[in-house]
Amino acid sequence: MAAKFIEKVLVLATGGTIAGSAASAADNIGYTAAQVGVSQLLAAVPGLDQVLAGRTLEAEQVAQIDSKDMSFAVWQQLAQRVNHHLAQADVAGIVITHGTDTLEETAYFLHAVLPALQLASKPVVLTCAMRPASSVAPDGPQNIRDAVVVATTTGACGVLAVCAGAVHAAADVQKVHTYRLDAFSSGDAGAVAYVEEGAVRLVKNWPLAPVDMAHAAIEKIASVNHWPRVEIVMNYAGASGALVDALLAPVSAAGAQGQTDAQLAQVPLRGLVVAGTGNGTIHQDLEAALRRAQALGVRVVRSTRCATGRVLATESSEFAHSKGLSPVKARIALMLELMQA
Repeated sequence: MAAKFIEKVLVLATGGTIAGSAASAADNIGYTAAQVGVSQLLAAVPGLDQVLAGRTLEAEQVAQIDSKDMSFAVWQQLAQRVNHHLAQADVAGIVITHGTDTLEETAYFLHAVLPALQLASKPVVLTCAMRPASSVAPDGPQNIRDAVVVATTTGACGVLAVCAGAVHAAADVQKVHTYRLDAFSSGDAGAVAYVEEGAVRLVKNWPLAPVDMAHAAIEKIASVNHWPRVEIVMNYAGASGALVDALLAPVSAAGAQGQTDAQLAQVPLRGLVVAGTGNGTIHQDLEAALRRAQALGVRVVRSTRCATGRVLATESSEFAHSKGLSPVKARIALMLELMQA
């Protein structure tokens, strides 16, 4: 008879405010992010043994960065490590500690590229903090504890984000506040669940991984060294086409293979996401420039700068719409699509 394995939860750390430190415990904004290692973070979380309920906890420092500096290279490494651990039979779930600034982008990226079959049975839970670890009242320990609760909840699945007791789906979550602890929202989609005194109260179904994004296969992500260049432009009163025209200026792609993020600007533009006003409306001058871009083979996707709602297309819509994705998530989806092409 085969020995019964003990389930475990993996914590993958990437830095962020949750691992930040300031000279004074009273300073919640003048800190330096990504200073505290994952072992120290976990040691500060009370009651983890009770939450784990006989499971083991393992940790791995994947990166140590301020999430405003998130890079494609870290995304590749993180996706590979998550994919590796999801495939292990004894792994119940994965928790990722992350900075708040780009958490929604990393969450959507993982949602798009991780195997749907694995996500259907195991959750990947991103969590964060709005106050540094050095704060007199840090929110990180509670958020980590709540994330572990979600990662060990029977039936939990998909890529999720946990902050201030709310559980959000990766496709919906957005950072909507600069400072308060409850800084994330799922807009009109609403939260998936809430963590209340160590238990999950589910208010709608766990999110499903997309099954129509074969272009985003994890194997492709692991080997790619040329990320298609996609930029975001915004519509506003008096918007012109000057920025789009500047982006379209011929540039040399020499040395694009093996590029760093800093070298990305040397690569020809492949796509544009426009954060339109209202229902994706675009100033006539900016619209004309986007037509010029499209004529040159640049893919154009229309989103909205509004925090809630989605672009509703009509039969006469000239540019593809973002299928409800925010501008930053639409950019990721377009990059993955272009990567396959």
